[in-house]
Amino acid sequence: MEEKTYRVVKSDVEGMNEKIHRHRKRIVRWVAFAVTVILLTGAGTYIYLQTRTYSEYEVLKTVEREDSAGTKFEVFQGNILKYSKDGAFCVDVNNKMIWNQTYEMQEPVVDVCENYVAIADKKGDKVYIMDASGASGEIKTPMPIQRVQVANQGTVAVLMEQKGTGYIQIYDKAGTFLAEGELHTENSGYPLDITISNDGKKLAVALLDVNEGNVKTTITFYNFDTIGQNEIDNIVSQYSYADMVFPKVEFLTNDIMVAFGSQKTVIFEGPQKPQVKKEILVKKEIQSIFYNEAYIGFVFDNENTEISHNMKIYDLRGAEVVSKDFEMEYQEIGFLENDEVCVRNDLECAIYTLRGVEKYHANFEKSIWKVMSANKIRDYIFLVDGETQRIRLK
Repeated sequence: MEEKTYRVVKSDVEGMNEKIHRHRKRIVRWVAFAVTVILLTGAGTYIYLQTRTYSEYEVLKTVEREDSAGTKFEVFQGNILKYSKDGAFCVDVNNKMIWNQTYEMQEPVVDVCENYVAIADKKGDKVYIMDASGASGEIKTPMPIQRVQVANQGTVAVLMEQKGTGYIQIYDKAGTFLAEGELHTENSGYPLDITISNDGKKLAVALLDVNEGNVKTTITFYNFDTIGQNEIDNIVSQYSYADMVFPKVEFLTNDIMVAFGSQKTVIFEGPQKPQVKKEILVKKEIQSIFYNEAYIGFVFDNENTEISHNMKIYDLRGAEVVSKDFEMEYQEIGFLENDEVCVRNDLECAIYTLRGVEKYHANFEKSIWKVMSANKIRDYIFLVDGETQRIRLK
């Protein structure tokens, strides 16, 4: 038998590891390059879409809609709330009825907070509490209603007035009375406004005191939770401002409340006892205010300039986000659901981004009553006279 011979081959383990290491590095570099390209492309596309302007749109879908005279519109949980002196209707964007509530009111006003909406007869005595499925509760007040606020779990605060005395009453979502308090003008001042926190546990009141020609506004915070029960009349903090009027107060989140004043806007923050977080000085007369849960906005008249209005927007830290001049005369200004700003009158609409870019501006042949943002960057819902249109800017 022929004897087999064997040859011993010495393997280069270190060389193989080096090749594997270099190969892995090339893969990592290519993956990093691909990810960078994708991110830069996405960022570039986003910036392009955010800075692009439009003057036309295509109608993707039109649904006919019938409205009674004097109908007003609000957005409620992505649907459309229509209300007038004769009743309120909640419909989806296809005009499909979700619920309706009939009533007779001389001056219906609404307040919306996430899951609930309160519909009240200003200077009347009726409040209807509605949720996503319909009627939740009903309130009949003992005195004329001046202001109503609802929390996101249905708690309702009502400010009433009779013979110069202000009264505040708190109700649950079923309309059951919970608490009340009196605000005597000679002791505490005239109540200008109230606001309730999202969880219904904190209440803020702006009180105007005019004494021998001296004006003072006091912002009083009440806490109806455990902390407030240890305080006199549930008052946990108070702030007074001489020579200033604060006609509007509003909880924008559960723990952040903003007081809009004649000379400054004050941002308060605190889960139990709100404290001053930031003051924004106001140097011009405010024409309009608007806000959502993340931003506050102002419109001022521009003096001695060709452009008539100036819009400023701040975040809830009090930092200026954008300042933009515009000429359009308007009936309504406010934030859309995507944080863009819509400026509207009967036959004209403009949409601005938070970069200060006028994204869209056009005139309409039919009256336009409301604008809603949809789920795509160029898609919107236009409520025009007799129609609900889903549109795409182009």
